[in-house]
Amino acid sequence: MSEGRLYYVMGPSGAGKDSVLRWVRAYGVSHDVLCAHRYITRPADAGGENHVALSEAEFVSREHRGLFALTWQAHGLHYGIGREIEHWLERGAKVVVNGSRDAYLQACERFPELHPVLITASRETMAKRLASRGRESSQDIAARLARSDAYLAPTGTLVIHNDGDLAEAGIALLGAITQTR
Repeated sequence: MSEGRLYYVMGPSGAGKDSVLRWVRAYGVSHDVLCAHRYITRPADAGGENHVALSEAEFVSREHRGLFALTWQAHGLHYGIGREIEHWLERGAKVVVNGSRDAYLQACERFPELHPVLITASRETMAKRLASRGRESSQDIAARLARSDAYLAPTGTLVIHNDGDLAEAGIALLGAITQTR
């Protein structure tokens, strides 16, 4: 059996990563694509992505037991990707994870053959999306947009613009995954 491939999806808040990944999760299963859930110390009903909600104590316990392939902290929360992705990769699956730009170097050290993907959108689109979800103040939104403006994608990163129809961005990501072998 051939070794699988890991697609590390990252991007700024408001770019629509979660929506694109939801689209790929719905349409990618027939293409042998598996989307990993993130484990997050955020309540399950907080909105946004479909994640596994953990208390901070449970997250730390799992982390100390080596149950995560990757972990990082952002915006006062703990994030993790479970070690199940290693099992999936060993069995030839195309695995997509919702990563973090700040954890990208850690991910490269752990999975040197990963394929980086940046999902982004125009500043105006991101500002509108961030305001509509109602979780950040105008100062927080401005800080997130400034961080996005300053970010330079690593060399070799597939960049997908998600300003228009969601299916277009989803097809671009799924197409890149299914064309690679």
